[in-house]
Amino acid sequence: MKNDQLVTEVTNKAMNWINGGYDAETKAEVQRMLDADDKTELIESFYKDLEFGTGGLRGIMGAGSNRMNIYTVGAATQGLANYLKEAFADLPQISVVVGHDVRNNSRKFAETVANIFSANGIKVYLFENFRPTPELSFAIRHLGCQSGVNITASHNPKEYNGYKAYWADGAQVLAPHDVNIINHVNRITDVADIKFQGNPELIEIIGEKMDNDFLAAVKSLSLDPEVIKRHADMKIVYTPIHGTGVKMVPASLKNYGFTNIIHVPEQDIPSGDFPTVVSPNPEVPSAMAMAIEKAKETGADVIFASDPDADRIGCVARDNDGSYVMINGNQIVMILLNYLMIRNREMGLLKGNEYVVKTIVTTETIKRIADAQGIKMYDSYTGFKWIADVIRNNEETGRYLGGGEESYGFLAETFARDKDSVSAISLMAEIAAWARDRGMNYMDMLKEIYLQNGYSHEEGISVVRPGKTGADEIKAMMVEFRANPPKSLGGSEVVMIKDYDTLECKDLVSGNVEKMDFPATSNVLQFYTKNGDKVSVRPSGTEPKIKFYIEVRDNMASADDYANAGNRAQEKINAIKKDLGI
Repeated sequence: MKNDQLVTEVTNKAMNWINGGYDAETKAEVQRMLDADDKTELIESFYKDLEFGTGGLRGIMGAGSNRMNIYTVGAATQGLANYLKEAFADLPQISVVVGHDVRNNSRKFAETVANIFSANGIKVYLFENFRPTPELSFAIRHLGCQSGVNITASHNPKEYNGYKAYWADGAQVLAPHDVNIINHVNRITDVADIKFQGNPELIEIIGEKMDNDFLAAVKSLSLDPEVIKRHADMKIVYTPIHGTGVKMVPASLKNYGFTNIIHVPEQDIPSGDFPTVVSPNPEVPSAMAMAIEKAKETGADVIFASDPDADRIGCVARDNDGSYVMINGNQIVMILLNYLMIRNREMGLLKGNEYVVKTIVTTETIKRIADAQGIKMYDSYTGFKWIADVIRNNEETGRYLGGGEESYGFLAETFARDKDSVSAISLMAEIAAWARDRGMNYMDMLKEIYLQNGYSHEEGISVVRPGKTGADEIKAMMVEFRANPPKSLGGSEVVMIKDYDTLECKDLVSGNVEKMDFPATSNVLQFYTKNGDKVSVRPSGTEPKIKFYIEVRDNMASADDYANAGNRAQEKINAIKKDLGI
């Protein structure tokens, strides 16, 4: 599409906002964009409508159809309300839970959502203030609701906000519901179609009782309360990075029995501006800097963090030489699943129907750990709605032990169906105490896992391409990878390609093509090398980026070989990145 044509289209779309039933502040913002000589902001704000991706709606806040505002939030909610009334037409009273994080406008958007639901005759349980995402998922199941909405943009920069829609099982919506919701949203062609005037009689505020019920459920996951008693005074630094975990994570740690929780006072302050960090993401070392300094001051054993909506976990461990080392997302999942499998076996709880779940871009070492323990492992797509789908499909026949993904998410329970830093941090603290009881720390545990299952090293690279031109460029990159896949990566021949868009797995050595068993297609490519390395390529469903996940394998001769194995693996990863042109 030529730029002049695009400008004409977005101008016409913007004029509908100028002439429509929008508030004066919104109209003034749109007019400013129309009057500007540079039309970039106008194009970015109107060139498309926000759509449900892997995590619902997510976008920069502001006026426009491609921005997060009360009208895009309102259209999504009205569409969801219309669909709920269609899907649950036989229920005398449909009910939903509405929650939000600490971001700017999050409370405003949550109240807007609550008002629209109630205006449509739907009962709303609205949290009194910000709460962790997993508690919303828990509340949906706990209250027997049909749906829920959480206003959050997770760990994105402060300019963003988002909208996560949940179904009756407490998981984010999947097909056919996501498509049906979008179809209903698309039928809303005028702001007058949105019922903004709420019915207070249908809105019930919830808070402390739900907190206590959630914390009690999290406590039930503990597998070794005695080891916690022996190490109750272990020094634990925790930071919510200005987010929703500020109350619930320390409360859960205390509930488990830990007594020496050290705060980072500056980051205990809830704020959508995230004033002490560039990015409120526990994956980013700079976001952990203040907590690490606090640990050095106090001699803490371990550091935990959660992102703004408290579904992702960050972890830093103290090594034997006193240095502090970040534990990456793959390693967090490995440590948690390894512990859950071992303790369940030690306690005689394994009946033979247990299983664990990882996403397709998460380390294959987890498969080796599960195989060694004789426990079934499922692969799922990226996003915890897919892990929840596996749980749903095995509800009657299997027992879920845990599941996670490389992007610092883990779910240890079935009473919630989204990743949960509250339970993950509580269990990681228990594992630290369990390791200490054995004269070990996290790093010792990791080395033991690698010695038993082979060494793996992973690196994720995100190539950001914002806006309309960026979306086109990402699409072209995927087309090129499919048309001309790499012949070798890091000096090792590519022997297998998995294309989740066609659900075909092609063995390049034999030429055989097999169909993969997944519940839907997805725009993901994976390349496997003769050496056992894996490269995954996936455009993000919620952010303007394409992601590369590189995993290389090696063997450690001994625990002392850990650093050398890491160096060898990094050299191979650098070679693979060069081969990929990133």
